[in-house]
Amino acid sequence: MAIASKLTAVGILVISIALGFLSFYLFSECPKEQKKKHLEELTSLLINFVVFIWLGKIVLNLSVFILDPLSILAYPSDSSSFYFAITLLVLLLFYKAKRKRMHVLPLLESFAFVFLISSFVYECIQVVLENHPYAFGYLLLLALLIMGFFFLREHLTISLILILLITAWSFGILLLAITQPFVTVFGYMMAPWFIGIFFITSVGSLLYRLRKRRL
Repeated sequence: MAIASKLTAVGILVISIALGFLSFYLFSECPKEQKKKHLEELTSLLINFVVFIWLGKIVLNLSVFILDPLSILAYPSDSSSFYFAITLLVLLLFYKAKRKRMHVLPLLESFAFVFLISSFVYECIQVVLENHPYAFGYLLLLALLIMGFFFLREHLTISLILILLITAWSFGILLLAITQPFVTVFGYMMAPWFIGIFFITSVGSLLYRLRKRRL
């Protein structure tokens, strides 16, 4: 029963991400070659993210891993591993932007597209098929973010859109965390302190841009 539950959870996650990728390929306004390039880069980031989660499981359970390396396979990927993987992924993108002169902003716009659609599909499944009691609030937040994303693309720069999206996303999750027992993203529980880092960073970036415009 436990194995079937885990396989179902993995299946829902795979379907959600696959539909996110498909939606990007079908509906993105990027040229066809750029779409393919971004899909390849996003796939590479996804693979790195999975590797980072497994690395997080080892690092955060190092004593268990040293005593019995194979036992680490029995440990589920918890929220701590998820935070660990996100941190490493952000550092990887920062490294590529600085050292390899990679144009990160267009890739991040594509990532935002895939992330929002994949998350929306995932939460829809949680509400409709899994009867998740606390998924509807996040589903509503994602719907608003998707509408805002497509509307703002015609009026603002990519960097400003990303800052506004992160600000609204993190604020929405913090609000949900206050009004309900917990909030999950792709099944991983989000701690307020972790989301607070995103919110403070994005608000700081927004205030910096506004101040810079006035100078």
